[in-house]
Amino acid sequence: MQDFGFLSLIPPVIAIILAIRTKQVFVSLLFGIWLAWVAVTMFDILGIERISDIGAGLSQLSFGEGLLLLPSLLWEGSLNTIAALVDVFQDKGNTRTIMFSALVGALIIFIQRSGGVEGFILLVNRILSKYENKKPGSNRVIIQFFAWLTGVLIFVESSISVLTVGTLYRPIFDRLKIPREKLAYIADSSSAPASILIPFNGWGAFIMALLINEGFNDPFATMFRAMGYNFYPMLALIGVLIVIFSKKDFGPMAKAERRAKEEGKLMADDAVPMVTDELTDVEAKEGVKPRAFNMIIPIAIMVLLMPIMLAYTGWAAALENRPDAGTFDKIFYAIGQGSGSTSVLVAVIAAILGSMLLYSVQKIMKAKEMVDLTLKGISGMMPLALLMLMAFAIGAVCKEMGTGQYVADVAKTWLSPNLVPFIVFLVSCFIAFSTGTSWGTFAIMIAIAVPMAQSMEANVYLTIAAALGGGVFGDHCSPISDTSILSSMASASDHIDHVKTQLPYAMIAGGLTALMYLVIGFL
Repeated sequence: MQDFGFLSLIPPVIAIILAIRTKQVFVSLLFGIWLAWVAVTMFDILGIERISDIGAGLSQLSFGEGLLLLPSLLWEGSLNTIAALVDVFQDKGNTRTIMFSALVGALIIFIQRSGGVEGFILLVNRILSKYENKKPGSNRVIIQFFAWLTGVLIFVESSISVLTVGTLYRPIFDRLKIPREKLAYIADSSSAPASILIPFNGWGAFIMALLINEGFNDPFATMFRAMGYNFYPMLALIGVLIVIFSKKDFGPMAKAERRAKEEGKLMADDAVPMVTDELTDVEAKEGVKPRAFNMIIPIAIMVLLMPIMLAYTGWAAALENRPDAGTFDKIFYAIGQGSGSTSVLVAVIAAILGSMLLYSVQKIMKAKEMVDLTLKGISGMMPLALLMLMAFAIGAVCKEMGTGQYVADVAKTWLSPNLVPFIVFLVSCFIAFSTGTSWGTFAIMIAIAVPMAQSMEANVYLTIAAALGGGVFGDHCSPISDTSILSSMASASDHIDHVKTQLPYAMIAGGLTALMYLVIGFL
């Protein structure tokens, strides 16, 4: 195997630095992939195995060959980069995951156009109004809890979670004089943590695909073992509940609460709320009666079908490896061996077909309109699909160059294996904070952290959890995070005020998480 030495570290580091400086994650990842393949191509052209052989390889070139080396490297490296991006689709799991990410856009657009989201909002408004009439003025706590619970229950996609929570509860929060910053905080801190802890969604499929790339034959079981150590999202969710039920705020949020209660101001005087007139690209179809079940049924189909498909796709392995086990044990084992990418893809297709049938029976949409909406929804999710494509590609080339192994070999000389999860958590946090994307952070860090943990004999599950939790933590703190921006938008809150008020709560959960990784690492 070729030994690239410190060169294996340069592409992901350059990608991180570029992402931090330019805020362009796609361009940065693509450049990192290209740079890595230029390095691989150089080794192949020079016919060398180790970085120390570069001088000897160059000395064997003639004058003419030396002049052509740079253009040859750039040309061949570019061709290899294109080939590597195409090769991502050779892996069926990668292809299924990317397809799921695109198709979930169609499901989101369907439930909006059918009046399902609007119907759900009206339903919850009616329930909350009845509760308020029974106990006037005493339901600030329960309203905030319902907002948190809604964000957790809509774990199928973090963006639709924050949009639903914001648009649904904003009128009620306003009526009760709860500041907009509090609504944005609840929406933001219940979406991504729930999506990663209940991974029957695109988050789970993406993480499992990254684990497969690192050689795990049981990605679902590995992911769930790691989830037990994923402390930050747990603490973030619990932290919201503590704030709600204790009625104790601190920092900028306490100031916002006093302003809303004493002055009746939902936002600061100099606040500039995000535009909220067009929270989504698609409004409910004119003349359609809003019905909550038009949203609930399609999402329920997708969520319920995911574990069923995991058991189905892993059943053959259960029969082969657990022939004498009980039915329950076989099902549990089958779920752990099942194909996550197949499960989420079949689930979202079934949800789309089910919603088509549901809307056709109600005569809400015709076939042509549903096809057009499907294509529109897919196009809306292309940025996410491209991010996945590049994430898989940079993970593959990091594995090709042995980046994780090199980091582990260097770290062995000064870093205790007990510190690996702690360091991985901090680095993941920094990358996510600087780039505003947790998924891009997962792609970079899993490819480095897993080989590092395996080589240094650190706890692999703890390390995986640290990489995932750090990505979510950094994303929560980042002012350029897409979910933070959507939370501000849906809540009609000033975005900087949202970041400032949420940051102290996130920092406490993140600090406790880092401390837990430090302590557990030495146990």
